[in-house]
Amino acid sequence: MSTWFTFLSPMISIHVSYLLQRAFRAPPFSENQCSYLAMTMKYLIILPIFLCLISSNLLICSSKPEEDDDINFLQQQQENEAVPSHDALHYGHDYENYDDLEDDDLSAYADDDEDGGYGAPEVDESHVVVLKGSNFSEFIERNRFAMVEFYAPWCGHCQALAPEYAAAAEELKEEAVALAKVDASEEEELSQKFDVQGFPTIYFFVEGVHKPYSGQRTKDAIVTWLKKKIGPGLFNITTIEEAEQILAKEDKVVLGYLESLVGSDSEELAAASKQEDDVTFYQTTSPDVAKLFQIDSNVKRPSLVILKKEAEKFTQFSGKFTKSAISEFVFENKLTLVTNFTRESAPLVFENPIKKQLILFATSSDSEKFYPNFLEATKAFRGKLICVYVELDNEDVGKEVSEYFGVSREAPSVLAYTGNDDARKFLLDGELTVNNIKSFGEKFLSDNLKPFYKSDPIPENNDGDVKIVVGNNFDEIVLDESKDVLLEIYAPWCGHCQALEPIYNKLAKHLRGIDSLVIAKMDGTTNEHPRAKPDGFPTILFFPAGNKSFDPITFDSDRTVVAFYKFLKKHASIPFKLQKPEKNTAPKITSSSQEDSTNFNVKDEL
Repeated sequence: MSTWFTFLSPMISIHVSYLLQRAFRAPPFSENQCSYLAMTMKYLIILPIFLCLISSNLLICSSKPEEDDDINFLQQQQENEAVPSHDALHYGHDYENYDDLEDDDLSAYADDDEDGGYGAPEVDESHVVVLKGSNFSEFIERNRFAMVEFYAPWCGHCQALAPEYAAAAEELKEEAVALAKVDASEEEELSQKFDVQGFPTIYFFVEGVHKPYSGQRTKDAIVTWLKKKIGPGLFNITTIEEAEQILAKEDKVVLGYLESLVGSDSEELAAASKQEDDVTFYQTTSPDVAKLFQIDSNVKRPSLVILKKEAEKFTQFSGKFTKSAISEFVFENKLTLVTNFTRESAPLVFENPIKKQLILFATSSDSEKFYPNFLEATKAFRGKLICVYVELDNEDVGKEVSEYFGVSREAPSVLAYTGNDDARKFLLDGELTVNNIKSFGEKFLSDNLKPFYKSDPIPENNDGDVKIVVGNNFDEIVLDESKDVLLEIYAPWCGHCQALEPIYNKLAKHLRGIDSLVIAKMDGTTNEHPRAKPDGFPTILFFPAGNKSFDPITFDSDRTVVAFYKFLKKHASIPFKLQKPEKNTAPKITSSSQEDSTNFNVKDEL
């Protein structure tokens, strides 16, 4: 830069001085003087641009030769070493066509067979309406009752449902309900509108208002459920015999004690019954029937109770006798004091307006000792917490739920869960006594507990090029202020993570020996930490040394060794130098010398 300026400045100075002398020798300006002034201004405008262009070229030419040499070395290594294909990389499942699927889509395969193959059977779907964005609204407006399945053609669960769904549509073709389906992979706008998170997602629409169907995916279950939803919903009890039979077979019932079986009160009760999937509604005018349901026969009518087969089974309604008030009362009270978690009861937990949950994890044998304590303690939290029991040895939900929350399956435990967007968890530390559980629940409600994060065991040996991070050693490794740390958060089933693994390993291999720099990875499905929340898999975060209190820097570039190296050189707080292996200076062995050596060795062996 200085050389160029030294060369140009005398020429510029002489020319500008001459122009100014000529221009200002005598007024008024002549035509020539005006021309010289215009030329002077042109030089003054062009000169800074010219110097900037020269400066930028000089800066490019003067980039660090050491860094260029490192990049060239890494690029050469990348070209020389072939990266294994997806087929060579396994975490326990085989998946195909990673490039065609998002990582979130791959999670739908987690429960499928390893071969991933589905034979789509021939199904008569003539009674299932195919919906698209163009006809969806018109279909919903035309049908008071409708069931709509959002599916993906590649989804095995959807393929298994198809014949059952079609058979249900066939059986219900004369009923006042229509069954339809939407290809969510094609109708993305509709899928987003109805918040479709997985496949299949099934909604039931009543006059345009939808709610999820969470029953079994069989023809009989769908038909039975829909007939109840579109049927009367409210049934009459006129005799003691009918009442006794109902109480013997029903787990939970709602009874309205009315002045008349027709009229406004009956209509409000019937409308409320349509809002509930798993509670049967009855009405009576008989004082004897009311008494059997623990209603005082002399009480002012209309009166309403909900009865459940549990320790505290009777709850009296005291609100205004309207559809909305009755629905809210039933929804809040239909759960037992402690809900035994199953796939069928899951919607009762997830859709409850009370979001905070207190959960007991125990095997069926351990529950004999700890369930009574839990049941007694939770009486203090009715209407404040949803109390749930997860049976750890239940093959259908035990393993899945315990892994989701990160609790041990070896011993009983009690966990509190906020259930909202922050999804915080808290683990009871101590014996599962009535007093300890009550105290734990009270502290949970007052937000006076330390969060719990799930974690794999800390590895005994962690000397590899890529350090293994788990929830319980995250602070020690990632938040070490003396280290620059690059962290990959992955999922074992993720195809993109599998493709990244050999590249990430090579990066770590090239950078090993640099004490200030740590290359690490964490299984995001079995470990948690508040400073590492993945947006998807893989998520790659950089935590600069000396700045661990700030949010990490997200790596969002090509997933190559060179791209990672450039990213680290740019963001690392502590400068580092790539430690390349020394060049081989040994003399080249010629073919003749190889032959001599071989002959010599053969002779020695003989």
